[in-house]
Amino acid sequence: MFRSYDGLCGIGELAERAGVSVKTVRFYSDSGLLPEASRSAGGHRRYGADSLERLRMIRSLRALDLSVPAVRRVLDEEDAGREGGALEDAVAGQLRALGTQLRALRWREAALRSVRECPPAERADRLRLIGAVTAPPSTAPLARFWRGWLPPRMPARAVSAFLEVAVPQPPEDPGPDQVLAFARLSAMVSRPCDGDGPTQPHAHKAAGARASAVLYAGLAEAYDLAGAEMRRGREPYPGEALDGFVDAYARARDTADTPVLRRTLARQLAADPRIDRYWELTAELVSPPGGRPEPTPGSAHDWLLAALEGQAGAGAGAALTE
Repeated sequence: MFRSYDGLCGIGELAERAGVSVKTVRFYSDSGLLPEASRSAGGHRRYGADSLERLRMIRSLRALDLSVPAVRRVLDEEDAGREGGALEDAVAGQLRALGTQLRALRWREAALRSVRECPPAERADRLRLIGAVTAPPSTAPLARFWRGWLPPRMPARAVSAFLEVAVPQPPEDPGPDQVLAFARLSAMVSRPCDGDGPTQPHAHKAAGARASAVLYAGLAEAYDLAGAEMRRGREPYPGEALDGFVDAYARARDTADTPVLRRTLARQLAADPRIDRYWELTAELVSPPGGRPEPTPGSAHDWLLAALEGQAGAGAGAALTE
């Protein structure tokens, strides 16, 4: 209870009991978070017995860095006797924001270590390269690169599925080498391209949006199968992964999977333009430091192409001896 005869207290006593300044109590009152019970004849604020507990609740919510509007929603819900989600939503929002801040700090720490650990003569260039990347890093430039590379008019769902495979996600707790790999990747896709944009392999130029969607969906499945074989340390060989790989091209071209198609496809894919550097940097980014390189769509494609070339070459040799 307060010391006064009427059970109310002034702003000074409330501030003293709560361990805050008078200015803080006045701010919360003016913000509508801490209602006054009445005013004295001289116009001074008077607070009821429940104000102390309410003030402590406000302080606890503010200590979680909740905004004044968020605190008001929580208190309004409590005043109404509802068990709503205002507090849960506010805490969840703060956790998301804190997670973003922590990722940014980890990224900055690894970036600074990358600059510190490189030879002194390279530090200025390293700093400019890494400094061009936001913290936490954004994958938007990589997505734009692939959107320009993909066939036009592909269904949005097919494009999104491809981007999930082709755009690597930066690690939550990166090492200096991974920060450098992502910075180089971002610089690579942000450079102006010759002509109208990134060059797409001729073998990928399917006719129409539906055929393109069929092709890339089939390739994604084949890359997954090949990636599993690569993790086991298997050398390229004809099997389920290669069959799915060729079948994706066959269905997109509305033709059958034949030895002739496989030999033609092997020649076309071997002669097509490549973006090996993109996949090399992607592997550096997604692989654990010092561990086995994690398969990427690019390395899976190379594994499948090697299997296809080996099979096509063996088939051509057998045909010559018949």
